[in-house]
Amino acid sequence: MSVTTPQTQAQQTEPGLLTTRPVWLVGVLATLAGAVVTEAFALVARAAGVPMEAASPGATEAAEIPVGGFFGGVLFWSVAGIVLAVVLARWAKQPARTFTVTTVALTALSLAGPAVAPHTATSTQIVLAASHVVAAAVVVPLLARRLSHVRR
Repeated sequence: MSVTTPQTQAQQTEPGLLTTRPVWLVGVLATLAGAVVTEAFALVARAAGVPMEAASPGATEAAEIPVGGFFGGVLFWSVAGIVLAVVLARWAKQPARTFTVTTVALTALSLAGPAVAPHTATSTQIVLAASHVVAAAVVVPLLARRLSHVRR
């Protein structure tokens, strides 16, 4: 049998810090967290000997992915996610659900890029694809949680 104290009742009913902040701010914070985690993931892969060289479609050779490249990539692509979250918070009937379904589909679609990267080692392609999932696993739930607290 569990005992409910006034303190535990307050914890169960009070919204979390992120659920009371503007959607764009939660998006920025989630993006920074996702960028740090993704860059750490890439650094571990680099330390494990995965070559960090990849080529874009149409390129004749792979180019070095610099340290900080994963961080920058998450920042760049998350801007679209933040804009999507803000728009959905304003106009969608179910912003959290719509955001989650859309971003999961876009993350799945983004896996095609690393899969077809020419002149790129298979181990690098795997790390690139996994980094998309890592970033999404951090950013999407934080923004979806915030969007689940949108009141009309």
